[in-house]
Amino acid sequence: MHTPALAQPALTLPPELICGAIEMAAKRGAPRTEETLGARIARLRRDKGLTQVELAERLGVTQPAVSDYENGDIRLPADVVVQIARLLGVSTDELLGLKDSTPGARASSPRSRRLYRRLQDIEKLPRRDQQALLRTIEAFLSKAG
Repeated sequence: MHTPALAQPALTLPPELICGAIEMAAKRGAPRTEETLGARIARLRRDKGLTQVELAERLGVTQPAVSDYENGDIRLPADVVVQIARLLGVSTDELLGLKDSTPGARASSPRSRRLYRRLQDIEKLPRRDQQALLRTIEAFLSKAG
């Protein structure tokens, strides 16, 4: 008879650890922002051009879980912090607010996010269609300059 494996509780970051790390960073001269972890996740997610649904799919969780992370309603398991940082292309220090986020992410405009999302859509096309689009883009760019 097969017995299912017991699920081990996920490792979470206690608030004391996060607050202590932020205080240590402030003592070292690192900038302290009032932005919460959840708000930072939401901002970085939007800068990447991702919806909550898309981030949830990549994390293997539900959209309401991502919403709860962003609203600070539930604690983030440590492994999820690492996953989110990787998916958003930042370090865990940046995600936790211990280090400034990349300048490009903050300067991201709605137009560049739209372009980024379109490029993601293009990557989903068959290779032949991608090549045809690139030839068209190159033709337009050569006329422009």
